[in-house]
Amino acid sequence: MYDYYMEKLVYQMFILGTGDYLDESLAKGLGGVIFFTRDIKSKEQFKKLITDIKSKSLVQPFLSIDQEGGRVERTENIHERYLSPRYAFNKGENFLEEQNLNIARELKEYGINLNFAPCADVNTNPNNPIIGERAFSDNPDTVSKCVKLVSKIYRENGIIPCIKHFPGHGDADKDSHLTLPKIDLALNEMENIHIKPFKENIDTTEMIMAAHLYCTCFNKEPLPASLSKNAIGYLRNNLNYKGIIITDDMMMKGVQAFGPVEACIMAILAGIDILLFRDADKATVDIIEKVILKAENNETLKRRILESNERIHSLKQKRLA
Repeated sequence: MYDYYMEKLVYQMFILGTGDYLDESLAKGLGGVIFFTRDIKSKEQFKKLITDIKSKSLVQPFLSIDQEGGRVERTENIHERYLSPRYAFNKGENFLEEQNLNIARELKEYGINLNFAPCADVNTNPNNPIIGERAFSDNPDTVSKCVKLVSKIYRENGIIPCIKHFPGHGDADKDSHLTLPKIDLALNEMENIHIKPFKENIDTTEMIMAAHLYCTCFNKEPLPASLSKNAIGYLRNNLNYKGIIITDDMMMKGVQAFGPVEACIMAILAGIDILLFRDADKATVDIIEKVILKAENNETLKRRILESNERIHSLKQKRLA
């Protein structure tokens, strides 16, 4: 027998992009929507899209975007790009503050309530193909300070910041969109450099994105941090993090090798609260439906789903009310 209560709980744990199955998913309790450049043609059109989505949602949704500035920005059809985080910081703290105030106000005007930014990555590898100028600096103290500043601006202007990509993507030499990067650093080096900006912002951070990175300090066998009980457990137990943990896009090659349904279940059991998928297509909805069926006969999985829903509900009550 299909469990409609479990259906709503599981759908709450997913944020999907737009697509043919978005309306159906919203009616079942989808947790949120992520928007890309393809969704944003003009200010008026985008505002109308968000209003329409809210009207079709069973539960108030996270309305999210990747708006870091520079290379990762979704409003290029509307206006010229902002500067990337590194170049914005290089122009001084006042410039960084002003730019992110403009970003926050713009997102709020559209109806966005969650931004997957700022990056807390410390870009120690000059050949990093995925972070680079997205990081404020190669110095962990500078990154910590900038993350605190930008997060505060977002929060004060009605946007939930999500800092990323735990435990730090800065030393990678490969792109997790294309493969599973390996970070072969000792735990103390990870802690002193890459984990430091997360640790120093842990008490005020309501959402953290886990990366599809294989960190040898957490697992001997190749396993993304996003699916790792050791990596997520470190965040919960060692750093005493109480907020929401979301995955990076689950369609990235860095996690796809584990199988779409299996990867979602591994992530939830590891301690992940929200799973991010770029499309609301049939394949993604089929994954969610299979997770629901798995949960009906797995008490441990069911318990984890309930825990995550408590965190999600708590943040929505606090910030979206």
